[in-house]
Amino acid sequence: MAKRRLSMRNVKEILRQKWILGRSNREVAASVGVSAGAISQVTTRAKSAKLEVSQVEQLDEEQLQQKLYGAPASYSHNRELPSGEYIHKELHRKGVTLQLLHLEYIEQNPEGYKYTQFCEYYRRWRKKRGLTMRQEHRSGEKMFVDYSGKKPQIVDPKTGECIEVELFVAVLGASSYCYAQATMSQKGHDFIDSHVRAFEYFGGVSEVVVPDQLKSAVVKSCRYEPGIQRTYEEMASHYGTVVIPARPYKPKDKAKVETAVLVVQRWVLARLRNQTFFSLGELNERIAELIEELNNRIMRAYGKSRRELYESLDKPALKPLAGQRFCYGQWKLDVTVNIDYCVNIDFHNYSVPYQFQGEKMDVRTSGMTVEIFRKGKRIASHLRSFRRGGFTIAPEHMPKSHQQHLKWTASRLICWGDTIGANTSKLIETILNDRPHPEQGYRSCLGIIRLGQKYGEQRLENACARALWAGARSYKHVESILKNGLDQIAFNQPQDQPKQLYLVHDNVRGAQYYSPTTGESER
Repeated sequence: MAKRRLSMRNVKEILRQKWILGRSNREVAASVGVSAGAISQVTTRAKSAKLEVSQVEQLDEEQLQQKLYGAPASYSHNRELPSGEYIHKELHRKGVTLQLLHLEYIEQNPEGYKYTQFCEYYRRWRKKRGLTMRQEHRSGEKMFVDYSGKKPQIVDPKTGECIEVELFVAVLGASSYCYAQATMSQKGHDFIDSHVRAFEYFGGVSEVVVPDQLKSAVVKSCRYEPGIQRTYEEMASHYGTVVIPARPYKPKDKAKVETAVLVVQRWVLARLRNQTFFSLGELNERIAELIEELNNRIMRAYGKSRRELYESLDKPALKPLAGQRFCYGQWKLDVTVNIDYCVNIDFHNYSVPYQFQGEKMDVRTSGMTVEIFRKGKRIASHLRSFRRGGFTIAPEHMPKSHQQHLKWTASRLICWGDTIGANTSKLIETILNDRPHPEQGYRSCLGIIRLGQKYGEQRLENACARALWAGARSYKHVESILKNGLDQIAFNQPQDQPKQLYLVHDNVRGAQYYSPTTGESER
C-alpha cells in the first residue's frame, strides 16, 4: 500500500483514532496510509507537548505544527543574510558551486549561517523567484506561433529517402483553437506562407502575433527591442496586426503555443507514426483531417471543444482578412545605383530615374515584380526578368539626351539625310550598311547631323559629296573636309573614270615607280 506524506491533517486524524477510538498503531497506519512508525512518533510528540484531545481539535494546522515540531526555521536579523540574487547569478559562471560561495560568504561574515542554512535560504529564494503569473487572454487578442521540435517525414518517391520536414503550429489565445501545417523549412517564404494560411484557416486576424525569436521573424534578437524581419513586418502591416516576439529563452511568454505544440505532437504526429507520405501535399491533407478532429474534441477542463470556444470567443473578435492575399517578397537593402542609373538584382539590371544615380536603394523582389524604394517611397517598378546580364530600362528614367538617342533609327537617320540632300542621305545609308550592325553607325550619323548645325546644310551636302567621291565612310572624314574648307573647292570627275582614292602630289611616286621596267631606269 502506498504511503502518503504526513500532514497536520493526518496528525489530527491519528490522534483522534488513538485517543478517542483507541485503535492500534497498525490499524491507524492502515487507515491513514502512513507507516506504523510514524503513528508512534506522532503520539510520542503529542504526549511530550502535553496535548489533550480537546486542545488538538481547537488548534489550526500551523499551531499544531509549532506545538509538535517547534517553530519553523527563521533567519536572525543580527546575522548578514546571503544575497539570493548574487548566488543565482554566480552559479551560472563556470566552475562556481554553492560550497565555494558559502566559503566566500563566511570569509566576509564569520558569524554568518552555516552551509545547510545557507543552501536552504537560497532554495527558498529561488522558489519564490519562480512564481508564474497566469496569463489572461482576451478574445481575438493574440495568435501564438511556433515550430515543433519533433518533425514529421515524407519519403522521396524516386530515391526512397526519408526527409524530415518542419511542423508549424498556430493557436489562438482565448479558445486554444489550433492550426498546423508541414513545410519544407523554417525559411522566410515558408514561415510567411504558414502565417497567411493560418489567418485564412481562422477566418480572421488577431491583434497581435507572438512568435519565437527565430531568424525568419527577428533579424536582431533583443529582450526589449527585437528587430523584426522586414518582410514579416510588411506581412503584419498588410493584415493590420503587429508582431511582438516572446523574450529569448522565456517559453512562459508563449506557454499557450508550447502546450499546443505538445498537444499536436500527441494527437497528430503520434497518429502519423505508422503512415507513409510521398509528398508534402499528401502529408498536409492528413494533418488537416487530424487538426479538425482535435479542434472538435471535447476538452475535459471546459466541457466544450476548441471549435465551440472559438465560435463564441475568438471568431467574433478577429479582424477581417485583407481583401488581397499577401504576396511574399524578399528585400535587398542599401543597393547602390550604378552610373547607368540601374541597380543589379540577381544578375539583371533595372533602371531608376537618372537623378538618383549613386544613391542607396531598398529593393523588394517577388515572383513577378521588382520594386525599388528610396527612403520608404517607391520610385520604380518593373516586371521581373531572369535573363542574366540583361537590362530593363524605362525610357522615362533616362535623361533627355539619352531619350533622344533612343528615338533614332536607321530609317529616321536616312530620312533626315534626305532633308539635306541626296549626297548626305547616300552617305548616311552607306555608313549604316558598311557596319556589321546598323546601330554601330548611329553615332557617326548623329555626329554628321551635328556638323550640319555648325557649318550649315549646304556645306554639309558638299562635304558629303566629296566624302563619297573619296570613299570616306566616317564622321571624322566629313569633319576634316569641312574644317579644311575642301567642300568649297570645286572638283570634277568623269562618270566613266574610276574613283581616285589617293592624293595627286609631286612627292607621291605612284605604282609605276615600283614596276620592274621603269624602276631601274629611274634609279
